[in-house]
Amino acid sequence: MELADFVLAHLPNPPARILEIGCGRGELARRIAAAGYDMLAIDPEAPEGSIFRSVTLEELDEPGLLDAVVASRSLHHVVDLAAALDKIAGLLGPGGVLVLDEFAHDRLDDATADWYWGQLRALAAARGTTAPPSLDQVISEWATDHEGLHGYGTMRGELDARFQQVDFSWEPYLYRELDGVAAEALERMLIETGAIQATGYRYAAENR
Repeated sequence: MELADFVLAHLPNPPARILEIGCGRGELARRIAAAGYDMLAIDPEAPEGSIFRSVTLEELDEPGLLDAVVASRSLHHVVDLAAALDKIAGLLGPGGVLVLDEFAHDRLDDATADWYWGQLRALAAARGTTAPPSLDQVISEWATDHEGLHGYGTMRGELDARFQQVDFSWEPYLYRELDGVAAEALERMLIETGAIQATGYRYAAENR
């Protein structure tokens, strides 16, 4: 299922008020707005347009309650996760919906890292560049690159303290890092057979 379809499946009926946090180039926000929703999408580098605003979640001052909040690969970056989720809960009010597409960098085990390294070597061969020389280096660089980001365990603990889960699924993620060398379908198959760990997830919940 495409991300937009997952999000739309969990939103209340339009014209509900929806906030997207960390909208990037705005593709998801435009899709939601096109479905008839009252859409606001924020990002420090938000694109031009009536539904976009160039602010952070911390800076957002939005009157009234929202019906749903959507965030795709953004909340694991926030410095104070607890404060961010408290603000989201306050913006939503009781029963409001939170829908996430997120990254679980802390689930990269040895088998998953080994497969990832193989894909990096294939990418390097195709480009004529140098691949990481060892699995240990891949693991070390992964830890360095994701230092300070919130892992799944931290995210889940903070989410469960404020929200009641209504849907959850583990999802492929590494194909996004590999510029398409690893097809999403291949990664999903390996996850489903238990050969590698999923490092992405989708989550939908209601505010307590």
